[in-house]
Amino acid sequence: MAVNTTEGGLSAPTRHNIDWKENKFYDKNSINDELTRVFEACHGCRRCVSLCQAFPTLFDLIDESENFDLESVDKKDYVKVVDECYMCDLCYQTKCPYVPPHEWAIDFPHLMLRAKAEKFKNNEKKKNKIIKLRNYLLSSTDILFSSLSKPVIANIVNFIFSKKIIRIFLENVLKIHRDADLPRMSPVNLKTRLKKLNLKIIGQKDIVKTGKTKGKVKLFSTCYCSNSTPEIAEDLIKVFIHNNIQTEIFDQENCCGMPKLELGDLKSVEYLKNKNIPNLAKAVKDGYDIVSPVPSCVLMFKQELPLLFPNDKDVKLVQKNIFDPFEYLNLRDEEGLFNENFKESKGKIAYQTACHQRVQNFGPKTKSILSKIPESEITMIERCSGHDGTYAIKLESFENSIKIRRPVVSRIKKDSYKIFTSDCPMAAKHISNDLDNNEIEVKLHPISILKSAYGI
Repeated sequence: MAVNTTEGGLSAPTRHNIDWKENKFYDKNSINDELTRVFEACHGCRRCVSLCQAFPTLFDLIDESENFDLESVDKKDYVKVVDECYMCDLCYQTKCPYVPPHEWAIDFPHLMLRAKAEKFKNNEKKKNKIIKLRNYLLSSTDILFSSLSKPVIANIVNFIFSKKIIRIFLENVLKIHRDADLPRMSPVNLKTRLKKLNLKIIGQKDIVKTGKTKGKVKLFSTCYCSNSTPEIAEDLIKVFIHNNIQTEIFDQENCCGMPKLELGDLKSVEYLKNKNIPNLAKAVKDGYDIVSPVPSCVLMFKQELPLLFPNDKDVKLVQKNIFDPFEYLNLRDEEGLFNENFKESKGKIAYQTACHQRVQNFGPKTKSILSKIPESEITMIERCSGHDGTYAIKLESFENSIKIRRPVVSRIKKDSYKIFTSDCPMAAKHISNDLDNNEIEVKLHPISILKSAYGI
């Protein structure tokens, strides 16, 4: 087969496995050579300048250099570009004309991952201990959330973090921006809520399978939706049961590993993979599909882990059987199994598509399902929120996160919407902080709009 050499060719993008266990993967000179090659191509293209701060940082380095060329940029400054990339994957999936199978084979996000991994592996001992502690805490979401969301402790934590003096202290000591929106801890986690509602293991007696779905789901509820916003997972379960999908939750789950991936801490990614995959694979073997409400978690199991561990059969099994909730509902709808018995209309909805959902390449299924609600009008906003889990919390990147979210906020404010939502609850919260919530109702996840429209 001929190699694609046409800019913007019609061939589907392909991803190569990530050889992170090879010594060459961490070779600084090899990484700098590849960064130079890719940055030269980016300099001549510049299509990605509006996506995130990584590209403006790169282009500023070039434009402010002595010769207005990459050659006169100090390679020590390459890390400034690497640090701004939070691997949303949009450049690869929506903008770059040189991705494989093009002969240039540019994969900007995974090159940034390689540079992050080298930095994490070789600079850990040199790193400021405070920054190292902060990064560890912010990326250890399962430990952090489960510890702080216990009864009594959660209320104390929420009270303490609401105090300005504490936030100033966190900024000065841990470099967490004083205005960053920290997740609130729920004193009643998802498991406790479901026990009270008797919804943990409940469903319809007659399970209806389709060609692509089993009609029987286990919910990977995520650190965030288990311990900070359990109402989202609860709404998802109610909507799925209302659609005749038997829905249960896992007795045990750990962080998907995305926060560690974004640090370049690949050994921790492997550790979390080894904790999660056996449970998820067992569920698939027992006849379940897996659904998760947070796009980053789905993407981790669908894309990143299979590329990091291409020979792990259980990883591949999970990859083929994990779904975004609206992807799953749409697959059921294709065979006439989606419940359209709505009780309420929802009017004009501003809907921000989460980057990590967009790059899963299954199309605008959230909009498709929400559009079934009578007398509802969905406006899809395809711009990044700038949140990325920790990017909008860290002192050094908070202001950039605000800059990145502005086009989304501006688009919402231009019209009179009744509801705003996003597939990512953290992105929804980040964007809504700059909206007048007296003028627009904020739903942290579109599944809650469905639940409300059903009147359940």
